[in-house]
Amino acid sequence: MKEELFILWTNDNPVTSEKMVCMYAHNSVLKHWWDDVTVIIWGATAQYVASDADIQKRLSQMIKDGVKVSACKACADQLGVGSDLENLGIELKYWGIPLTGILKNNQKLITI
Repeated sequence: MKEELFILWTNDNPVTSEKMVCMYAHNSVLKHWWDDVTVIIWGATAQYVASDADIQKRLSQMIKDGVKVSACKACADQLGVGSDLENLGIELKYWGIPLTGILKNNQKLITI
């Protein structure tokens, strides 16, 4: 059975983003702690990612190394950053129903 981890990233604090979200997600893939890691960008984080070159570089490397990065399409559209995120290789999708499924199925979820 595949071990999947989802990280719901709603915090736009640069230190938390670098020292928790990116560090743990990236190492989880590189060191094979989890079979699949998906980072879900939600809310203010969408604006942060769209406007910060340092976090963009980190995410680009993470994606190359196998971390799945997806963003809430509704948030990205409402904040006017959807195309910016897509240009970074970040998937956009409506996450309300999938997140509800993750929670109802007791899947592994970290919320930051």
